[in-house]
Amino acid sequence: MFTHIMIGSNDLERARNFYDATLVALGGKLGEMDARGRLIYVHEGGRLMITKPINGGPATVANGGTIGLGAASAAHVLAWHEAGITHGGEAIESPPAERPNGSFVAYIRDPDGHKLTARTQPTG
Repeated sequence: MFTHIMIGSNDLERARNFYDATLVALGGKLGEMDARGRLIYVHEGGRLMITKPINGGPATVANGGTIGLGAASAAHVLAWHEAGITHGGEAIESPPAERPNGSFVAYIRDPDGHKLTARTQPTG
């Protein structure tokens, strides 16, 4: 259904530092800057793109929005969470844990305030 997710950042180098660390922890590759100045991550057919807003205004955070990232294992979720905290993110909600449906979940905010989650597939 989705081709990509685009989020705004007011500091692309800070965003690169954060997303390079967190997405590599999930098994992805380092981001690349395209000709239009957007930071692009490609993994398993999905694209996460980070850009300064094209209207010239400041990037703001979606109220109520969460970007969910798939993880192969609980170890990947934990590595993602640790990389996020180490690279300017903020731990939010509950600590990383298994949910009643068997998925292992963690939440952080990126340095621009976007809410992210990494989770494994449910087992039940």
